[in-house]
Formats: sequence, structure tokens, C-alpha cells
Amino acid sequence: MNLHEWLSLFFEQLMKTSLLEYLAVGFGISEVLLAKRNHIWLYPAGIISILLSMTLLFEAKLYAETLLNTYYLVMSVYGWILWRRRKEQKQLQADWSSRAELTTAILISSGGFIILYLVLNHFTDSDVPVWDAFVASTAWAGMWLLAKRRIENWIFLNISNLFAIPLLIHKKLPMFAVLTTVLFIVAIFGFIEWKGIIKKKNLSPNPAHV
Repeated sequence: MNLHEWLSLFFEQLMKTSLLEYLAVGFGISEVLLAKRNHIWLYPAGIISILLSMTLLFEAKLYAETLLNTYYLVMSVYGWILWRRRKEQKQLQADWSSRAELTTAILISSGGFIILYLVLNHFTDSDVPVWDAFVASTAWAGMWLLAKRRIENWIFLNISNLFAIPLLIHKKLPMFAVLTTVLFIVAIFGFIEWKGIIKKKNLSPNPAHV
């Protein structure tokens, strides 16, 4: 499929986009903008987006993506609790991952990929098991790091976003593809902004707590 055919398909799908998908995208964009600002309200916005998205993804037979959103839901509740606790205890939030945390994230993504691929390939009617499993497993690792407020979350999430964009277009979910493109761009700025927060903290004798 050439570029012109891709664009034609995209705009054709865009015209058929449901209100539910627009709402899911709207809350999803709010979530990532709040995450970029390192703001705790990213979690309630994200939870609403997740709940709206799960129905649409299941209907599109993106089972790993649906499972991923279930994981997102759990991690969003966990992250919300963790961020509130750290804020109340005035602990510094954003930082680089330790070697152990980074190793855990890599194990989550690689182990998750193997498990998801096997499940999708043998127990579902998915026509994109490799693609779906890869997008979901890298995002799993990213969400775990986000809950920990580790800057590398942006890297894992953007690897997932990069592969998710064409997958969502292929599955005729154009607004989700638009959302993921926005997430990809914002994640780049999120990484830069978090890096500045960490640098400022390391230079200050009395760092501000987020």
C-alpha cells in the first residue's frame, strides 16, 4: 500500500469514527499532557480513556491491546496511589532508573512479548499476533516505569507508540492512530521536561518536591 492509498484509507476511516473513539482520544491526550507536566491528575484522565478504549479495541480483535489496557487500568490505580503517597511524604518523584529497575523493565517487555505472542497465536483469532504483542509488551514496561516516575518510561512508551500507529490504521481505528501520534510527539517533550526536572533537582541543595 503506497502513501496515497494509506492517506485515502485514513480519511475514509476518519469519517466513520464513533463518538466513543473521540472521547477516548480526548481523555488520552489529556492524560499524556498531564504526564508531561508531571501532574498527578494524569491518572483519573487516563482511567476514563482506558475504560472507553477497551470496548473499541476488543471489537477490533486487538486482544493484546485490550489486555494491555486492563494492565493500564491496574497500573493507573497503583500509580495514582503511589504518587499521592510520595507527595504526602514529600519524596522526590522523577528520576533515572536504577540498573535493577531498567533490567526489570526489559524483562517485562521481553517476557511479556513471548507470553502474549504465544497466547495470541494459539488461543485467539488475531491476525497480527507479533505486532500486537510487541506494542503491548513494550507499553507494559513503560507504564511500570511511569508508576515509579522513572524517566525511561518515555522511551519504552514511544517504542510502543511508533509501532502502534500503523497497526491502528491497519485495524481501522484512525482516531486512535492520531492519538498515538500525539502521544509519540508529547513523549519526546515529556522526556526533555523530566530530564530538566531531574537536572534541577540534582543541582539544588534543597530540591523542590513534585
